Amino acid sequence: MPAAPGPCPMDPGQMEATLRRLATDLVARLKADEEVVLLGIRSRGLPLAERLAILLRAATGAQVPVGALDITLYRDDLTEMVGSPIVRPTEIPFTLKERTVVLVDDVLYTGRTVRAALDALLDHGRPRRVMLLVMADRSGRELPIQADLAGLRVEVPPGQRVAVRVKEVDGEDGVTVEAC
Repeated sequence: MPAAPGPCPMDPGQMEATLRRLATDLVARLKADEEVVLLGIRSRGLPLAERLAILLRAATGAQVPVGALDITLYRDDLTEMVGSPIVRPTEIPFTLKERTVVLVDDVLYTGRTVRAALDALLDHGRPRRVMLLVMADRSGRELPIQADLAGLRVEVPPGQRVAVRVKEVDGEDGVTVEAC
């Protein structure tokens, strides 16, 4: 998907259509015999992963397991955080061995969250392969990490951020570019 210039509002309907497209694109990238699991990076990646699992089941008839990955203790800026970090549980009630893990997150920015997620993931097993699916891929990478699938690619100038809202966490769905 080409990069969108400037502000990129995405309303709930557009977000749902984007999730459907991402599910279709993911199915197209998987081999017929590939066992896939979804791991949502807390906090907004988890509800996105749960919604994707429903769409994948509708598309393929297969039940896709969903787990939750908390990366708080794997962050490289943990000592710089003000106050006590909130650690939520990592819930992976299935084996990762010989499976394709799709990490699901809301926004890919610097790449540091994904680096931390890979460290956390490998503490729980060694999957066959790992893919990254994000709702929004924005500019500003600090690490050589890229999304396999992105709902939206957007160039965002310094001093602005991409905010993905999901109804399960925020009470509404949408994507906006906001001033910091």
